[in-house]
Amino acid sequence: MSTQTAGDLLRHWRLERRLSQLELAGRAETSARHLSFIETGRATPSRTMLVHLSEHLEIPLRERNRLLLAAGYAPVYAEPSLDTPAMDAVRRAMRQILVGHEPYPALAIDQSWTMVDANAGVAQLLTGIDPALLAPPVNALRLSLHPDGMAGSIANLAEWRAHILARLSRQIEVTGAAELIELRDELRSYPGGATELTLPEPDQTVVPLRLLRDGNELSFISVTTVFGTPMNVTVAELAIESFFPADEDTMKLLTAR
Repeated sequence: MSTQTAGDLLRHWRLERRLSQLELAGRAETSARHLSFIETGRATPSRTMLVHLSEHLEIPLRERNRLLLAAGYAPVYAEPSLDTPAMDAVRRAMRQILVGHEPYPALAIDQSWTMVDANAGVAQLLTGIDPALLAPPVNALRLSLHPDGMAGSIANLAEWRAHILARLSRQIEVTGAAELIELRDELRSYPGGATELTLPEPDQTVVPLRLLRDGNELSFISVTTVFGTPMNVTVAELAIESFFPADEDTMKLLTAR
């Protein structure tokens, strides 16, 4: 986004959410005329009004801070480092979920898909990967689709790649994050087949990750966990990706290991 004024940013997010001024005004219990004045700069919104509109537009917390700054207000939502004492409870909860998921893989990521923590089970996904891709900061999507990463071991690479790119595109629609657009462009440049999701099989429930390991095929389904009611940017952008066995054979192999 190249716009800088609070009104321009509000209009951007309103259009992203496919809402008319009248629809947003109705949800926010204000007038369409007042909203129009805010967007065009003819009215100066209060900080409370900007936060109120942000709630109804479901603007990510990081972008709400940007909106407030554009209007001349101080940011409301803190962005503490994950290793600060204020984040102790979050780190403990995250580690408990990761360890409790073993022997199956699980990792914690931030908005940019940078890995911030992982359990011992993740090692089963990383066999044969170029060590350069494992040097911090490690990007989980780059690790998955890079030719020197997991891509060579993914049996359904075209299907998995299409799933990853579609998911990343949805995230870009929600956040508008420039670094995610750059990441998507990078991932699209990797070889790997189709970029569009194919029609599912009649009995298919989710897109699995089918990974070839030691002459066996491990099949996983993934579940994403996020923190409820986040009140700072760091927590709002954290997620845990947990991989579960998609079939009995995978469950038996992982349990045996």
